[in-house]
Amino acid sequence: MLGNKYSYFPGTPSTRLERLLRERELRKLNKEVDQCLTDGDNWSSEEEFLQGVAVPRGLGDRCERKERRPPKQRLLLVANRLPVSAVRRGEDSWALEISVGGLVSALLGVNEFEARWIGWAGVNVPDEIGQRTLTRALAEKRCIPVFLDEEVVHQYYNGYCNNILWPLFHYLGLPQEDRLDTTRNFQSQFDAYKKANQMFADVVNEHYQEGDTVWCHDYHLMFLPKCLKEYNSKMKVGWFLHTPFPSSEIHRTLPSRSELLRSVLAADLVGFHTYDYARHFVSACTRILGLEGTPDGVEDQGKITRVAAFPIGIDSDRFIRALELPQVQDHIKELKERFAGRKVMLGVDRLDMIKGIPQKILAFEKFLEENGDWRDKVVLLQIAVPTRTDVPDYQKLTCQVHEIVGRINGRFGTLTTVPIHHLDRSLDFYALCALYAVTDVALVTSLRDGMNLVSYEFVACQDSKKGVLILSEFAGAAQSLGAGAILVNPWNITEVAASIGYALNMPADEREKRHNHNFMHVTTHTSQEWAETFVSELNDTIVEAQLRIRQIPPLLPSKFAIEHYLKSNNRILILGFNATLTQPLDAQGRRGDQLKELELKLHPDLKETLKKLCDDPKTTIIIFSGSDRTLLDENFGEYNMWLAAEHGMFLRLTKGDWMTTMPENLHMDWVDSVKHVFEYFTERTPRSYFELRETSLLWNYKYSDVEFGRLQARDMLQHLWTGPISNASLDVIQGARSVEVRAVGVTKGAAIDRILGEIVHNKGMKAPIDYVLCIGHFLAKDEDIYTFFEPELPPEPAAVARANMVSPVKSPKSKVSAGKSGPRASKNKPHRPLSTLEKRISNHGNGTGWQPNRLDSMSVHEGSSVLVLRGDNYFSCAVGRKRSNARYLLRSSTDVVTLLKELAEASSSS
Repeated sequence: MLGNKYSYFPGTPSTRLERLLRERELRKLNKEVDQCLTDGDNWSSEEEFLQGVAVPRGLGDRCERKERRPPKQRLLLVANRLPVSAVRRGEDSWALEISVGGLVSALLGVNEFEARWIGWAGVNVPDEIGQRTLTRALAEKRCIPVFLDEEVVHQYYNGYCNNILWPLFHYLGLPQEDRLDTTRNFQSQFDAYKKANQMFADVVNEHYQEGDTVWCHDYHLMFLPKCLKEYNSKMKVGWFLHTPFPSSEIHRTLPSRSELLRSVLAADLVGFHTYDYARHFVSACTRILGLEGTPDGVEDQGKITRVAAFPIGIDSDRFIRALELPQVQDHIKELKERFAGRKVMLGVDRLDMIKGIPQKILAFEKFLEENGDWRDKVVLLQIAVPTRTDVPDYQKLTCQVHEIVGRINGRFGTLTTVPIHHLDRSLDFYALCALYAVTDVALVTSLRDGMNLVSYEFVACQDSKKGVLILSEFAGAAQSLGAGAILVNPWNITEVAASIGYALNMPADEREKRHNHNFMHVTTHTSQEWAETFVSELNDTIVEAQLRIRQIPPLLPSKFAIEHYLKSNNRILILGFNATLTQPLDAQGRRGDQLKELELKLHPDLKETLKKLCDDPKTTIIIFSGSDRTLLDENFGEYNMWLAAEHGMFLRLTKGDWMTTMPENLHMDWVDSVKHVFEYFTERTPRSYFELRETSLLWNYKYSDVEFGRLQARDMLQHLWTGPISNASLDVIQGARSVEVRAVGVTKGAAIDRILGEIVHNKGMKAPIDYVLCIGHFLAKDEDIYTFFEPELPPEPAAVARANMVSPVKSPKSKVSAGKSGPRASKNKPHRPLSTLEKRISNHGNGTGWQPNRLDSMSVHEGSSVLVLRGDNYFSCAVGRKRSNARYLLRSSTDVVTLLKELAEASSSS
């Protein structure tokens, strides 16, 4: 496939890896083309970006492959802030200044896409004239503003984003002071957060063109993917978090935890800096939302949201080129003269709680205490960029840092020198590059940091000096630069002080090896490579989703199903119970009301609907469930319908007695030994439970801890296979959070044939069954009931199991007693074996009734012989299971309720 690197249209790759490799080769090719093309879209510097022009780097006519390059992909970058800040100079005049931030720095060098920025310009513009003029000014810089009023900014940005999400994501927890006031204002802040995200979505929708890729950034816009997908479900949406994502135990303290997680899961691809953050996100989705974590991401009813790690980088060439500029060389010369004879240590941080500046300075103090000979030979330059100066906690931190610096300088300083130079301000780009270049040891002691690009910038500027990087293990960069850096725990002051000594005394050859390793990573894993990799993965995620969609049943065409229902003369409706006719879970996403959920109740909106359907003489309803008989009696005893309990092993018309369809040779002597194993694991697994039925046992751990439940289930299966069921003829069915043991052949598909035969016999049908609607949330093992009715398919899927039931059936002698499994009122009702269809035909074959076609195969396929189904008169529907053998899909029990109501109304009116 990759043999001809200039072939843009090779054969379609069959695997995800092949597709990503092809994208990688195409990106390399495009970079080669860029060396020959005029690159007017590349923001090679802040000045070029602000001027809206770029310096030509080659003549276009020198490139022979110019016309062969694919068109650039349109990319909408949506972030809280635009890469420029606007300052109003007059009624219709604006000055634009480059913004400071890691995201802006990372994306300055990205030129592979036709990018448009969407975000807040950092200024309140209440008048329409100002909004129009600012929009025009920003359009020249390919920026699109979102106008937020002061109240929304206060509640959304200062409130929910900075006061709630940011501390929580950095393990600082929710606000502890003024708890009542925080609780009272929390909902208003969250409402403003959702409102602001919707305003961002409105601007995106206004400028979106078909085929665009929308890339949402950071915790400010966690609600945005959901808003975009509600507007256009086919929109290609990615979301990337630039901060850490906390463990599920931290995230679950957030009142709006479920709503935010589900909103993010609306994106096609969710990206994080490190695998740890991605793992925490998947864990939160499984433990809080109860969804399934997969190697690719998170699965929700067949839809997979891909979750992956994409470590960000910098535009390293920009820093390397800057070192050759005259103004940078002048700064370097000045700094070398100023600190001649002394080793230079450097810290560059925002003045923030998570940056660990006090810990860094205290560790430097301990180093000076223990190494007196270094006191006049080393200096620490600490650049602390002020931020959120109006917040009391930050004011307190500033005072604390100043106090520690003053104490150390007073203790170890002299009249001419001090050990710490502390600056409460930022430096311009050229001065910062010079400072990086003269540094011997860079010290990054973040207590919790999403990535920390200062470490990358330092490495990029150290190709000549090859300084040492001391890096906090709690910074995301530790996973990328850990091999070449000295990793420390910033809370361990003694360890950091010892690392400072080791770095200052490190031999030159070791310094060079460490630097070369990190320099190679920084110069290859650039910001452009990061952006291209993310978008490439997003494109491939869409391809994967399209391949999965082909395997997902389409939604049920309700009008078509109702139309054929009305035209038919003898209808069978087969309905599951759990997750089909029951009420859905709490709409607010609360999980854990175990006792309430275990009491399965019929959806209240279906009571009148089922009565109408049951009163229709042309319609026969079968409730098909794995539950026991008592539960079906409690919920459906008042209706005129058929009840099939325990996967069809027990059957009755609600006006009659329970009968069994179990064959005589169905042995149940395994029940007690399996029951003991289930009891043991139920005791060991908190909140798990097991159900003792007459033909099967079910152990469920859906309310237990997900990971612990899986381990217990794995252990249980090992016990079962090596012990109680090693030589038994049994099926072990693993559900999403359950383990069920039942006799071989006990499936819904195996039982439906005889059940239909009994129904035909009981009702004395004068016409064949010409319409079947089968709806359920069945396990994969029981989905043979769907294939049983397929008109174009022979009934082989269940034929083997049904062949075991050819003789008249008697009630088996089960070892399961009523005393062990609790009260079962229905168990006291008499059982009778089903009669064979040959007897029924002799009773009803007077020449006036309808005769089945295949008399010679009645004993094997009794029910199937009474079916005269055309393909368009059979509708099988899986409820909430997108991986199914059913023809169609219904999203939830709410859709089932709507469909049955429409059927009942149509039936009544006709």
